[in-house]
Amino acid sequence: MLNFDEKRFLRIQSGAVSHAGGLYRAVQECLEQGAQNLFFLGTGGAAILMMPAAQMLQRQSSFATFLEMSAELVLTGHQALGPKSIVVIPSLSGTTRESVAAMEYCKAKGAKIISLIGHAETPLAKGADHSFVNFAEDDTSCESFYIQSLLIALAVMHLRGEYANFDETAQELAHLPHALLSVKRGYEAQAERIAEEIKSEPYHIITGAGSTWPEAFYYGMCILEEMQWVRTRPVHASDFFHGTLELVEKGVSVLLFKGEDASRPLVERVERFLPAYTDKVRVFDTAEFMLPGISDKVRTLISPVVLATIFERISAHLEVKRNHPLTTRRYYKRVTY
Repeated sequence: MLNFDEKRFLRIQSGAVSHAGGLYRAVQECLEQGAQNLFFLGTGGAAILMMPAAQMLQRQSSFATFLEMSAELVLTGHQALGPKSIVVIPSLSGTTRESVAAMEYCKAKGAKIISLIGHAETPLAKGADHSFVNFAEDDTSCESFYIQSLLIALAVMHLRGEYANFDETAQELAHLPHALLSVKRGYEAQAERIAEEIKSEPYHIITGAGSTWPEAFYYGMCILEEMQWVRTRPVHASDFFHGTLELVEKGVSVLLFKGEDASRPLVERVERFLPAYTDKVRVFDTAEFMLPGISDKVRTLISPVVLATIFERISAHLEVKRNHPLTTRRYYKRVTY
């Protein structure tokens, strides 16, 4: 595979899964100490990657769960944040300014902090009550963060009697790194073809729903915009027919992210509409990929993980075909802002 280290990928994703026991115990300790709610806080892409886990808790658990903007929460406060709060903060570097500020703010309110970071000996590693270090880089961090946040959500639900199969699910997820590697290998030729097709597109409308919406949002903002300087319009599939459809015409690129959860019909509705109005519709459907060792039930939980895996391959080819390395920045961490 182009510019890809298979052993590194397996090591990182296996590292994420290996935190299952530790994450479970951290959540258990917080609940035993009287925690009554949970906040997912982060900055930029890392915050977006917490959305599927937050959605799961909000929709399937009675445990109060909030997904907030770190920088805004520090300025506005939140009536539910306090000594009975669990706060989950992801940051690949462990040094993200807004996230460090959020940690200090939440600690001052008495909340317990669980940090998910890529590097030890950083502020978010040292300052958290429970820190989980799993080294990753930009091309491997999505799956790692998705998996760890999913495990936190499942731990909360299991400990509250709302999800019966935490151990079984964790055991299935142990098969996921190799299954994802197999997906990457099988998708390589298609990834190159798609990269060739879209390398000169001036912008993309990107849509998804349920757990695929965060990945659609993430890929548009953090990869195509930040790393490739390509304009995008991420829009939730349920909102597609309330504004964005008026931008659709011949030649407009639309990327559809289809998952396997209950929100799939929302994307399928957009899929049915588009062919009559644009000739550039590309559908990315997680149901098309074999995942040995993963049950149908667990597949519904990991659609964004699978999408992140295939889009990493597309991105690897896109940066070469556009002669625009994914590490190139004009402003991010280069100028004062």
